[in-house]
Amino acid sequence: MENFQTRLDLTTLTSTVDAIRAEVGKVIIGQHNTVDLLLTALLADGHVLIEGVPGVAKTLTAKLLAKTMSVGFSRIQFTPDLMPSDVLGTSVFMPKTGDFSFRQGPIFSNLVLIDEINRAPAKTQAALFEVMEERQVTNDGTTYHLAEPFMVLATQNPIEQEGTYRLPEAQLDRFLFKIVVGYPSATEEVDILRGHHQRRNLADALDAVNEILTADQLATLRGQVHQVHVEDKLFDYIAQIVQGTRANKSLYLGASPRASVALLNSAKALATLRGRDFITPEDVQELAAPVLRHRVLLTPEREMEGGTADDVVAQLVQKVEVPR
Repeated sequence: MENFQTRLDLTTLTSTVDAIRAEVGKVIIGQHNTVDLLLTALLADGHVLIEGVPGVAKTLTAKLLAKTMSVGFSRIQFTPDLMPSDVLGTSVFMPKTGDFSFRQGPIFSNLVLIDEINRAPAKTQAALFEVMEERQVTNDGTTYHLAEPFMVLATQNPIEQEGTYRLPEAQLDRFLFKIVVGYPSATEEVDILRGHHQRRNLADALDAVNEILTADQLATLRGQVHQVHVEDKLFDYIAQIVQGTRANKSLYLGASPRASVALLNSAKALATLRGRDFITPEDVQELAAPVLRHRVLLTPEREMEGGTADDVVAQLVQKVEVPR
C-alpha cells in the first residue's frame, strides 16, 4: 500500500475537493453524502440524476456545484409541453443569405441543470439520448460537438407524484448515478431554519459562493483519476456484482455492461476523494447502490412485497465474495 501512495500526488485534488465542499456548505446544511457523490461523478465524467420530494434542495445543491466552477452553466425547466428543439436547438431561416442557420439550444453548455426531468414526455426525453452518451447533437444531417466538460445534473420528483413520466430505461442507463435525497434530521432542520433566519435572502448566499475550479484544472484532475491503480481481482469483483443482477429472481431487468464501466470509473474517482490512488472493495460496495438502483427493474412480485432496488443490490453485494 505504501508504494501505491507515492504513485500519484493527490494534494491538489484533495485541497480542491475540500474547498468545493466548504463553498457548498455555506448554504447547504448536511447532505454530505449527496455532495460527495456529485464530486465523484464530476471527477468520473458522468451525469447524475437526483431524486427527492419537493423542497429538499435538489436544484439548489446542483446550482451551488455549478457556482464553484468557472464553466458555462444553463438551466432547463422541463414541462409537459417542452419540445426537443427547445432543448437541442433548431434551424432558423436567414432571409439575407437564403440559408438555414442552426441556433444552439440550452443543452450547449458545460454544466446543464435539467430541473424536474420527468415532467417532460417521451419525445423530449429521447432527445437527450445522443447528447448524453456521445456529447454531440445531430441536426439536419450536421453533427455539432459539445465543448468539454459536459455534465448533466437532472432532478426529478418521485414517480408516484402527479404529472410525471417514467424515464425510459435507455436514458436512465446514461446516468452514472441516481442519488436519492431524503429529509434532513431534526438537528439539521433546526440549523436550516437558523441559517434562513440569519441571512437576508438566498441570492446573497449564492453570491458568497466562490469559483474554485476551471475547465483546465478539472481536466487535469480527471487525468489523475484515470491513473488510479486497479488490481485484477477487483475487475472480477465488479463483474460478479453486475452479473449477479442478470440472474437474480427478484429482478426483471439486470444491469448492462455500461453499469460495470460506471462502477469502475466512479470507484476510481471515489478513491481519489478519499486520498488514495488505488481502489478497494469498500469503494465498490459504497457505490453499488447509486450506480445500479436505476439500472435494474424489480419483478412485479417483489414490488408487491414492498422490496426496493436498493434492498436487492445490498443482498447481491453481500453474496459476492470480497477479494483480499
